[in-house]
Amino acid sequence: MKLFIDGDAFPNLLKPIVLKAINRLQLETFVIANKKINIGQSNHITYLIVEQGADEADHKIVEMVEEKDLVITADIPLADRIISKNAHAIDHRGELYSVANIKQYLTMRNFMQEMREAGEITGGPKAFGEKDVREFANQFNAFLGKI
Repeated sequence: MKLFIDGDAFPNLLKPIVLKAINRLQLETFVIANKKINIGQSNHITYLIVEQGADEADHKIVEMVEEKDLVITADIPLADRIISKNAHAIDHRGELYSVANIKQYLTMRNFMQEMREAGEITGGPKAFGEKDVREFANQFNAFLGKI
C-alpha cells in the first residue's frame, strides 16, 4: 500500500501524525500539490509539484493510485474517483469514504455547490480543530492497523 496526500489545503495540525506513521511503517508516500508543501523530512516521502490549474493535483493522484492505496483528501469528487479504483480515501476530519457512503457525500457536496451558485450563503465548513485532529488520528491509525 502507498499513501497519497492531496497537499492542497492539508492541515498543519495533521502533519506530525501522518509523518510519525510514515516513518514508523516505512510507508511509501507521495505528497502532491500545485505548490511546495512540506509535511516533514522522511526517506519515504516523495514531493510532487504539478502545474497550476484546477484539479491538476487530483488528476495526478488518480493517475498514480492503485488498488488498496490510501489517499488523504478533503476533495469529495477526488475521493469518488479514488473509490472507483478500489483504493481508499479519508478526509481531514477522519471520515473514511467507501463505496457505501461516497455517493451520498458527493450528492450533498453538489447540492451545496448548486445552492452557493444560486446565491445562497451556506457558511462553509466549521473551523478545523482539536476534535477533528483526534477523529482523523483515530480513523487513520485504525486503518493502518488493518494493513
